[in-house]
Amino acid sequence: MGQSDVNLAALIGSRICHDLISPIGAINNGLELLEMSGGRDGPEIELISESVGNASGRIRFFRIAYGAASDQPMGRSDVVSVLKDNMSGGRLDVAYGPLDPQPRWAIRLVFLAVQCMETALPYGGRIEINCDNGAWALTGYAPKIIFEPQLWDLLNGGPADNLAPAHVQFALLPRVAEDAGRKIDVAFTENEFVRIRF
Repeated sequence: MGQSDVNLAALIGSRICHDLISPIGAINNGLELLEMSGGRDGPEIELISESVGNASGRIRFFRIAYGAASDQPMGRSDVVSVLKDNMSGGRLDVAYGPLDPQPRWAIRLVFLAVQCMETALPYGGRIEINCDNGAWALTGYAPKIIFEPQLWDLLNGGPADNLAPAHVQFALLPRVAEDAGRKIDVAFTENEFVRIRF
């Protein structure tokens, strides 16, 4: 996949997320109006509200991970908010370390790497995200790590044959990293940690 294909895919991702966030927001506004008008309260409304919140969190995450990126800075509070909303109700705890604003293209790489790490930590765990002088490191810790070599080989340029849609991040991350002048480095220890650096 060339740079123009990566950029086109990013524009498609941005467009889809942009078009989806509006109706999700409208549903959320409708729920708030129901609450203010003393509308029905119960498990149905709670379920809808929770589902809308989860969908909104995922779309915000996907918009950064799969959308068009730039040098525009993202503040720590925005990054932490998106990560928190995306991981809400899940088994993974994510600790984002950088205090300073970071360029959106770097956060895009971070989010794609987080999705790769999620596949290695299906039973839960902790992901720590750090940046030292522009060098990023994501380290995942868990009592049980599932490491599928055919997926992780993609980060080193392996072939993306028969790739499932749920694993597209493994094919996209090295290409986006290459466009940013970065190389992906992976290390892991079974049942201890998995690390992605760029």
